[in-house]
Amino acid sequence: MKSEGGSEMKVTILGIDLAKNVFSVRGVDGRGKTVLHRELRGRQLLPFMRQLQPCLVGMEACGGAHYWARGGQIGHEVRLMSPQFVRPYVKSNKNDAKDAEAICEAVGRPSMRFIAIKNQLQQDMMALHRVRSLLIRERTALTNEMRGLLTECGVITALGASALRRLVPTIMAQPDDRVSGLLREILSEMNERLRRFEERLKHYDLRIPELARADERAGRLVAVGVGPLTAHRAYRSSGLRPTVL
Repeated sequence: MKSEGGSEMKVTILGIDLAKNVFSVRGVDGRGKTVLHRELRGRQLLPFMRQLQPCLVGMEACGGAHYWARGGQIGHEVRLMSPQFVRPYVKSNKNDAKDAEAICEAVGRPSMRFIAIKNQLQQDMMALHRVRSLLIRERTALTNEMRGLLTECGVITALGASALRRLVPTIMAQPDDRVSGLLREILSEMNERLRRFEERLKHYDLRIPELARADERAGRLVAVGVGPLTAHRAYRSSGLRPTVL
């Protein structure tokens, strides 16, 4: 590939700053001299990388990094780094171009710690656990709000979603001067949302053991007494272990 001046260039290290819309790309040769600096949109990045001779590619581990790292493994050696390890190499004012320059310098350090690139299955597992955690947080917020509304009316409920699930149908079925008709309507709608949260959580709690048993490594953890949720999470996180290459 030719440089902007028209001469042949040999990129040995490529640093890519994965910004939101426009990616800053910087390449250096074997002497560390900058021979390439481009601003590319996401759709342009992989076709551009296919034009380059195989080289070392550095990226920060941020949103979308594992996708771009997998796509960049087209003859290139792609390595992900934690942003905290790249930050010391940023010179002067921080911007996308300076970040790409810092990534380019950091990835070539022999003592740099790298992050294993997740495959699609590991990312799917991560998504499953993240959505499950989100549902738990939303369920907790909902039950706390329901409990608070009832407390304002003098109705005290025990802690835990199960106690609330038992109490709300009782309030709906029996007359109680403390709970107005409007509040009953609100609680009925909130209780329906709580039921849907419980159904989705049950689905995920059944899905996770299935995936844990299907995976060899997670299955070995289950065989020695580790719970399926913990075993599955441990495998899901295995792509995040820092390694020194």
